Amino acid sequence: MQHIPLMFAKAGMVLAKDVKRPNQPQGPPICGKGTPLTGSLIERLTGMQVATIVVEGHPVAIEDEQTLEDQLGTLDRRFQRVAEDPLMMTIKELYRKQIIRAMTD
Repeated sequence: MQHIPLMFAKAGMVLAKDVKRPNQPQGPPICGKGTPLTGSLIERLTGMQVATIVVEGHPVAIEDEQTLEDQLGTLDRRFQRVAEDPLMMTIKELYRKQIIRAMTD
């Protein structure tokens, strides 16, 4: 899943999380998870001043956003000094799975 500015949304993308009104974050959702975006829905969300949404997959390349490979490389570097610690390697593997899931859902 990917958190994107609404201006990058395109028809056919699918919401990965409910969309709520910016001024009522505890209120009921405007659109539910799993809803496919259409041009008219994007316009309606824009009119409601929704700034960002979460969509399935990773459909948009955003400037300065790391690729999956970059993120996994950073993870490897961060855990490099504790490579002999089994507990730390378990933690690293949990992070690796989360990164992969977030980038490929």
